[in-house]
Amino acid sequence: MGRRNNTNVPDFILVGLTDSEEARLALFHLFLLIYLVTVLGNAGMILIIRLDLQLHTPMYFFLSHLSFLDLNYSSVITPKTLENLIASTKHISFIGCLAQMYFFVFLGGTEFLLLSSMAYDRYVAICKPLQYPVIMSPFLCCSLLLASYLIGFSESLVIVMYMNTLHFCDSNVVHHFFCDTNPILALSCTDTHDIETMIFILGGSTLVTSLITISVSYASILSTILKINSTSGKQKAFSTCASHLLGVTIFYGTMIFTYLKPRSSYSLGKDQVASVFYTIVIPMLNPLIYSLRNKEVKKAVIRLMQKRESTKGKYRVSLILECIDIDLCMQSRSGSRHLVH
Repeated sequence: MGRRNNTNVPDFILVGLTDSEEARLALFHLFLLIYLVTVLGNAGMILIIRLDLQLHTPMYFFLSHLSFLDLNYSSVITPKTLENLIASTKHISFIGCLAQMYFFVFLGGTEFLLLSSMAYDRYVAICKPLQYPVIMSPFLCCSLLLASYLIGFSESLVIVMYMNTLHFCDSNVVHHFFCDTNPILALSCTDTHDIETMIFILGGSTLVTSLITISVSYASILSTILKINSTSGKQKAFSTCASHLLGVTIFYGTMIFTYLKPRSSYSLGKDQVASVFYTIVIPMLNPLIYSLRNKEVKKAVIRLMQKRESTKGKYRVSLILECIDIDLCMQSRSGSRHLVH
């Protein structure tokens, strides 16, 4: 698309990750596979937690909402990316771009705060086990969850409202595969210093606050684990945190690399690779990390499978008994008729 003299941009063009047709086709199949695994993994995690009563605890309450966020987080970005990889035109409307940006910021910010809530839950479970049922009450869990959603909602609303005031008079070509803040700001022909500062303060405060909460929680957890005398006790305590710590490290690492730096150091290639990680790959990894490294989830899957087989067995037995009853009834009727004759 050429240059524009007006400030009203009806649509944007998402350039994507590569110009090579073969590479786009390969990425399409790869991202489609990742998205299917993401949907099945996160939906399966939510279903398992809801169906198994033994997983109705604060830890899995937060984990089910993490899966919900990952499922929606990936669905905001991946389907449009898949469409653009095989489509001849890669248009996205101005409203559609803002909507994608809004949900991306909203779900991402909420996930930051939810991960910090999960870290606090692990801190209480390991450092204050006797007080755990009292501290992590249903009211506190719901309050932490609601606060995470409200803060994420408010921050994303403010950011998108400010982004809506920008003027675009040179080009509508976005050098990215989705509507992120940095590539859109790069297109604006107005002064974006105030908006960049506001985004940096809002995003940075959320990121730093949640990171401090997680760091303090795990510092206390590590101190408590080191005081445990038995090796098996240390391993058991650490295993309850390993999955969460791994997920946090990957998610926070890519986000910090992308956003907590000045726009002057923005690098298209490096930032796109990092963006693929936290928008497409990490939502797939989270259910795998929390299920493969979590014995309770594995046990829950086994219990649900056994329950299903038991239900099938009972159904088969009931059918057999019903058939026997029908057969006996028919024989009885046949015998009665024979005596009458």
